[in-house]
Amino acid sequence: MRELVLARHAQSEFSVLERLNGDASVEVRLTAAGREEARHLGRAAGPVELVAHTAFSRTRETAELAWPGAPLLEVPELNEFAFGSFEGTRWTDGFDQWVLTSTPEDDVPGGGESRVAAVRRYVRGYRTVLARPEERVALVAHGAPVRYVLLALEGKPPARVLDGVDPAKPFTLDADAFARAIAALEAWAAAPAW
Repeated sequence: MRELVLARHAQSEFSVLERLNGDASVEVRLTAAGREEARHLGRAAGPVELVAHTAFSRTRETAELAWPGAPLLEVPELNEFAFGSFEGTRWTDGFDQWVLTSTPEDDVPGGGESRVAAVRRYVRGYRTVLARPEERVALVAHGAPVRYVLLALEGKPPARVLDGVDPAKPFTLDADAFARAIAALEAWAAAPAW
């Protein structure tokens, strides 16, 4: 890979409802506005030779609408964070308080994962994308994996509370910058701290 177009998926049904969804078996489609956002993403970012996406329907739908006819690659290591007992709830239904009081290594109650486990998983997924032979690759993922890369590009570690990422907004970076971001996230995961 020479260049990466990185984007969060377009607006989904759960985005509008402000519901947390870290279970790929739950079918969450794009809204009508989201479908238009996805089409605009492809026009704004330009052509790519491959589109990587997660195992979630909202990322695949965004990828298909943004770059119709482009080959697709599912990278489940970049799936959304596993929310455990907060699955399907709103951010303000308790997950916000858990985020503020937990350490990077604390698993989400009810079978979720820790932030450090998610970052380690994301690093594996990023490396899969980075190793692709295609010159220009798009990656449609979720807010957290996109924000982690953007923070690393700014020289910042993962944050306890992440700023949101606009849906279907393209961020273009070269392979060297992507590799540096991956290395920074891997280093943080080896010694995580807020």
